Amino acid sequence: MQSPLIVGIIVLTGFIFGEIASKIKLPKVTGYILAGILLNPGLFKIVPRDFIVHTDLVTNIALSFITFSVGGTLFYPHVKRLGKGILYITLFEAECAFLSVIFGFLVIAPLFIHLPDATWVATFIPISLLIGSLASPTDPTATLAVIHEYKARGSVSSTIMGIAAFDDALGIINYSIAIALARIFILHKEFSLYSSFMNPLAVIVGALLLGIGFGLFFNMITQLIKKETEGVFIVVILALLSLCFGAAKLIGLDELLATMMMGIIVVNYNPKRKKIFKMLERYTEELIFVLFFTISGMHLKFSALLTSYVLVLLFVVFRTTGKFLGTMAGAQLAQSSAVIKKYVAGGLIPQGGIVIGLALMIKQIQAFDALSDIIISVIVGATIIHELIGPVASKIALRRAGDIRD
Repeated sequence: MQSPLIVGIIVLTGFIFGEIASKIKLPKVTGYILAGILLNPGLFKIVPRDFIVHTDLVTNIALSFITFSVGGTLFYPHVKRLGKGILYITLFEAECAFLSVIFGFLVIAPLFIHLPDATWVATFIPISLLIGSLASPTDPTATLAVIHEYKARGSVSSTIMGIAAFDDALGIINYSIAIALARIFILHKEFSLYSSFMNPLAVIVGALLLGIGFGLFFNMITQLIKKETEGVFIVVILALLSLCFGAAKLIGLDELLATMMMGIIVVNYNPKRKKIFKMLERYTEELIFVLFFTISGMHLKFSALLTSYVLVLLFVVFRTTGKFLGTMAGAQLAQSSAVIKKYVAGGLIPQGGIVIGLALMIKQIQAFDALSDIIISVIVGATIIHELIGPVASKIALRRAGDIRD
């Protein structure tokens, strides 16, 4: 089958399922993932299996746009205005979810993961680190849809949206650290200060410096452009994001941190920031999401999912527990109100977006070949559950908090 025909099928099917999901009050991302599952070569033979193997280019470009937009939410005056309460809660709920899943999987992984020659060092510790790193991010779109639908107003709804804007950034940092440490365990490197701490630190710091450089370069170019059409901006963004992502991959740095840092520099130092990010939201976001999440569903391996359904459910339980405990601890430390302590975590359940991209990035790393199918199955399965129960949990939390009024 011709590749353009396959792309047309993917985009149209994803779009239709996204609209259906929206009509029945579910996030569009759920529809996109279900469309990908329908087109999955393991279910029907609509799309050839060979095509799925060669989708890295599309997913990498989509990820660069998504992480650039995540960086674009970290506008310093906005962060400062939100105050210490949201920052404390974000830090604790993201890291508690991260640690809760890691320790939970360290306990259950030997019971449910049966791989040839599996060992603690090369299998159970790395997979716990990698899956744990995917627990932090929250998908704000589902909660935002609930807030808009019911015209919710109040401290809980504003706190939820502030947290959701920042925990993706913490999730990317957790992911970068986990990748570096998991690689050390799998490759059986001897413990040393450099390999265990300095090398991951160098990868992260190098990625941040590269992102700063590309962000400043982007700002300089946009100042020199006299013809400020939106088409020109899209071309420049695509070119520099691809260069930043590709350069990071070439020299062994973290690609997602680099593109996120580029977004941070642009939103904080480019006078045309509003035009740039509004334009991305208006013209590219929908297409990127349709392609990205539909392809994500097509990567799901049903054989791995059938053996991983218990891991999916336990991931949801561990992550939710971490979110609730972290929210209460952060709110307590920041001396937030009782209503924030009790109900904010209910709006942090939805998860999708960037976590699927991070899971697909793991599949591209050869050292994780034995683990990647299990990780993708757990994350895609958990995303479907989170996107189904998340809006309901958000609505209940906002109503009990008094942000939704009859």
